Amino acid sequence: MPTGAITQYIDVAQIVLYAFWVFFACLVYYLRREDKREGYPLESDRSASVTVQGWPAMPSPKTFLLRDGTTRVVPRASVHREIAAEPIAGWPGAPLEPTGNPMTDGVGPAAYAMREDVPDTTLDGLPKIVPMRVASDFHVGPGDPDPRGMTVVAADGAAAGVVKEIWVDRTEVLIRYLEVEIASGRRVLLPYNFTTFDVPRNEVRVASILATQFAGVPPIAKTESITFREEDRITAYFASGHLYATPSRLGPLV
Repeated sequence: MPTGAITQYIDVAQIVLYAFWVFFACLVYYLRREDKREGYPLESDRSASVTVQGWPAMPSPKTFLLRDGTTRVVPRASVHREIAAEPIAGWPGAPLEPTGNPMTDGVGPAAYAMREDVPDTTLDGLPKIVPMRVASDFHVGPGDPDPRGMTVVAADGAAAGVVKEIWVDRTEVLIRYLEVEIASGRRVLLPYNFTTFDVPRNEVRVASILATQFAGVPPIAKTESITFREEDRITAYFASGHLYATPSRLGPLV
């Protein structure tokens, strides 16, 4: 028999190939189960007693030790919240239509995840996203525009407020939010990715929402830090404005 042959029909190369196929199939199965530790089971439109998890089934609970010394068990029970929306039709899977304020109802472009209501932290355990009055070692580069003091101009061309502070990410070393003081005296956070600068006019422009809608920006519990859930809610609010800020944005372009 040739070198490497085990029988006249099987050799080492075939066995190695089959072993790789089996290993790869097991790896795909394992990874597919592990990625169901978050977000499963899905909720069924038909009945609350139906478990929607697909194949393969969800893995058994596992306890993870986090870097701050706490533990987390996943999969875990879902955090439920009331959804202010109703199906537009009676068939299962029908799209949901907001029943209240579509920019805060938590569906469609305003949807947000029910993440932990705690701040993200650095390796030192400090809040990761903070205003520059806290991160005093941060500063705006001499060649970059400093938005503090600039007027925030909304999608309708009206002034929404004035930028009072910059919130930075200590780990990524970049700007995350602008702290804006609106007409009522309240301060709200404006995600930096929703802004453009008009330096000659000393303006920060926001195309997603109207000036009056800045009063509805979700608040934060503390003035020196922001939680995961607060970040998602604020970002969802500004994102939803691209569809819900005005009635004309709901219709087709043509």
